[in-house]
Amino acid sequence: MNAFDLSRLQPRLPSPLEPVEDERFARRGLTLLLKREDLIHPDLPGNKWRKLSLNLREAAGRPVLTFGGAYSNHLRATAAAGRLLGFPTVGVVRGDELAGRPLNPSLARCTADGMRLEFVDRATYRAKNDPATRAWLLERAPAGAYVVPEGGSNALAVHGCVELGRELAGLADVAAVACGTGGTLAGLAAGFEGRTLGVPVLKGGFLGGEVRALQEAAFGGPRGDWALDERFHGGGYARVSPALDAFAQDFEARHGLAIERLYVAKMLYGLTTLAEEGAFPAGTRLAAVVTGAPETV
Repeated sequence: MNAFDLSRLQPRLPSPLEPVEDERFARRGLTLLLKREDLIHPDLPGNKWRKLSLNLREAAGRPVLTFGGAYSNHLRATAAAGRLLGFPTVGVVRGDELAGRPLNPSLARCTADGMRLEFVDRATYRAKNDPATRAWLLERAPAGAYVVPEGGSNALAVHGCVELGRELAGLADVAAVACGTGGTLAGLAAGFEGRTLGVPVLKGGFLGGEVRALQEAAFGGPRGDWALDERFHGGGYARVSPALDAFAQDFEARHGLAIERLYVAKMLYGLTTLAEEGAFPAGTRLAAVVTGAPETV
């Protein structure tokens, strides 16, 4: 299969936009819509397809080196792309203490898809963009490796996510998306005509600067009407509180849709809380971007 010809993977685009009946929104005169990015492709769902597609075309079949934590959806999607399109992949994983342990389901899937894992200590991982560290990592990778940043977020990824915003234009007034590295939000906001709400899943308050930098790299300056609500990270990445899990279980029971906990549940919880706080005027159409499905092995 030609690595350029991503259409042969038969992505489902545009992704479906599904209205759902939820009295927590309806009683305030709000319409809730689910933008089912999780249905784009079974192995490269949601924002992973959007962020990787242009990067893979740029890589043009060369080996791909990228970065992520022990539960990185991005690593899994990159490994799957390598298997489907026939190019080598290397995943630099945060935490050298993981090297001697049994692989968790996410990392086991990566290796099953042919990804070579390089476990590095946290100081090295933090310095991954330092030229000397990057050169050291590339020396250990296959020759000619193309580097995709953590979470897949770079200017190409941002441009890939612009189409998501365009697909929602005229169909929603507010679009909400969970944010890890900010690339999806940066592109979505640029393509969307309404207001875009980002719900960070990591704590630290750094994401606004990251989104601005990504838009600067992609477009030369800010684009779109976007904002962040930092209240719903639940303690940090990969942390799922009992309250969040209970919310997700209730949403699943109401709507018959399995909810991914690390990103999607936090976004839906934040959007529901904001609706109950009266943050949106009656008549607002709210599009919740479902960026992925629960992990299955």
